[in-house]
Amino acid sequence: MRRDRGREPGGGRFADNGMVIQVDPEQFEDMVAAALDGLPEDLGRLMRNVAVTVEHGPGPRGLLGLYQGVPLTSRTSQYAGVLPDRITIYQRAICAICDTEPQVVEEVRRTVIHEVAHHFGIDDDRLAELGW
Repeated sequence: MRRDRGREPGGGRFADNGMVIQVDPEQFEDMVAAALDGLPEDLGRLMRNVAVTVEHGPGPRGLLGLYQGVPLTSRTSQYAGVLPDRITIYQRAICAICDTEPQVVEEVRRTVIHEVAHHFGIDDDRLAELGW
């Protein structure tokens, strides 16, 4: 892992801290896999038709992760033949707000849990009430 100036090509900044931790893409993917493996087994069994991917770039401004799909609580008997829901974790965005590798690991864990919660139908307001 190394630290680079938090600048995009052309001079735009990625992070307020001016530095971006560089984590090997494979190592970051392992962090995401470990966060998923750390979910309670019962929740993992309930996850249906969802793909979790890593985007190594910064992603949309202000997002660390993104859930796209039909939450389990909104699926009806008509839910069939659809593409999988998608959870995307944005590596560069997470690294931009962290100072250390342990912080990256923790932020990946929190982001994965947050996006999985959306898959289960928990919205941002409820997540905030729960401290997420």
